[in-house]
Amino acid sequence: MSGGNLDNMGLLIRLERENGDVLAEVQDPQDFIWRHLPEGDDKLLKLLGYIDPYGNTVFNRLQMPDLLQEWREVMIKDAQPDEINLLKAIESMAVKCEIGPHLYLKFYGD
Repeated sequence: MSGGNLDNMGLLIRLERENGDVLAEVQDPQDFIWRHLPEGDDKLLKLLGYIDPYGNTVFNRLQMPDLLQEWREVMIKDAQPDEINLLKAIESMAVKCEIGPHLYLKFYGD
């Protein structure tokens, strides 16, 4: 994958078209996302709990309402000032994914 993750670079999050064209991307080199996800088997997380730190995770527009609700409750709610720009950028990509057909929000793990 060109432009993908390098070792110890955290997650790469992309908004992509069905054909793989990248519309937007952000890197999470400080692992901000992992700091916000609850540990263990959290039954309240329908989607965020499926983000694989070592593999790739793909979400489609039909999943965006649930993902956005979880994102705002888990990620944005307790974000620190140095995290907020990254987390809001991912939220913005999710909003675009929700309203656009053939768009996917992809989390690329290490």
